Amino acid sequence: MEDLQKSFETLQQEYREVFNSTAEEIITLCENLRPDGVRGDILEVYENNSAGYLWQNDFLNELEIRLKNTVKELNEQISDERTKYNCAGCGVCCRFAVSEFSPDELKIKAQKGDNYAKQFTSVFVPYASIEEVKKIYPEYVEFLEKSAIGKYYFYHCPKVTEDNRCPDYENRPQICRDFPEVSNVFLPKSCGYSGWKLKSQSVSLKLRAEIEIINFYINKIKGLKNR
Repeated sequence: MEDLQKSFETLQQEYREVFNSTAEEIITLCENLRPDGVRGDILEVYENNSAGYLWQNDFLNELEIRLKNTVKELNEQISDERTKYNCAGCGVCCRFAVSEFSPDELKIKAQKGDNYAKQFTSVFVPYASIEEVKKIYPEYVEFLEKSAIGKYYFYHCPKVTEDNRCPDYENRPQICRDFPEVSNVFLPKSCGYSGWKLKSQSVSLKLRAEIEIINFYINKIKGLKNR
């Protein structure tokens, strides 16, 4: 459990550093676009077609371009690195699916058209007891229980065989094909993608920071303009 706790704390610290450096990059971009004579903040209300208003428009355009290009570039880096790794057949992803949503909540989301929830509920069923879950990945269960970062529910695929094989592998849903979709998730050392996680984690954190900060500014500025 100590290893997971340390990994979590390291991940948090690394994300804070990546977030701060990315925020500085975007603030610098904003300041470089500032027109002469405009002294206010980018997140202020400006009169239509004023220098400040046009500054916001220029910043929005640059942000949308950056978001599009950065997301594409970083996703490609992560995807390219992923192709170097393969499933090791440890079976943990089939026997240890974690969600913040309860079975009833997932069913409701699926009924409302949530594609991920539809796929998830078509594959995974909830465990009958936490004791069963602890047999699969006890360190992670203990970490979640002690971390107080929210309530989680544990699921498994009832079809997986004793030798960790999928009886309908060729027709497995996209969520199974994509796992692990992001490299900043906890993976057991037995997972064939654990090396990919280590290699791509910093890129994944950069991607997350870019999306979070850029969307913050885009939503804030558009909100100001719609007042």
